[in-house]
Amino acid sequence: MRVMLADDAVLFREGLARILADAGFTVTGQAGDGNTLLDLIRADPPDVAVIDLRMPPGYAAEGIETAAAIRARAPAVGLMLLSQYVEVHHALRLINEFDGGVGYLLKDRVSDLAAFGTDLRRVGRGDTVIDSDLVARLVARRRERDPLDNLTDRERAVLALMAQGLSNVAVAADLHLAVKTVEAHVTAIFTKLGLIQHEREHRRVLAVLTFLRA
Repeated sequence: MRVMLADDAVLFREGLARILADAGFTVTGQAGDGNTLLDLIRADPPDVAVIDLRMPPGYAAEGIETAAAIRARAPAVGLMLLSQYVEVHHALRLINEFDGGVGYLLKDRVSDLAAFGTDLRRVGRGDTVIDSDLVARLVARRRERDPLDNLTDRERAVLALMAQGLSNVAVAADLHLAVKTVEAHVTAIFTKLGLIQHEREHRRVLAVLTFLRA
């Protein structure tokens, strides 16, 4: 599988290129920013582009903006976003705006090369890969009152399957529920855990839930 990398941290990028090559991937290009990556992809599209979420010039969401530009110009390229921290709103945007062939992983996931390689290949096949730690780390935050106490038994069951990386369709099949019922449970979970702060975000999450599939 042919891969291109974009990360302004040269040591991380070079190290990632080396371990991917050792794992059988062909690294066909490296870039320190989104514009350079776009130029490389225009010349020779890879199977998957691995993109740091925060890159120059603003170190905000340049990675997702670059991913959107790639998808518009080279829709067959898989897109794997890497982030140093759990950022729910970016993960939701990625799922909401991209029709498969995308991933969002924490950078420490790269240390498990076997799992990372599997995730890259899944993205290259058109699957959606979202880091299970995105859910697990959020609910593991220690607070004065455990927000999990607010969840029903059914919501806990749904959350447990979400943490395993299952889509809404897969959760519905596992629990013998309608997909719309699972979507309602996930919305309730997000609300109770404080991930939906206002009506606009509530509508955005509903759109994301509709988009998820096996």
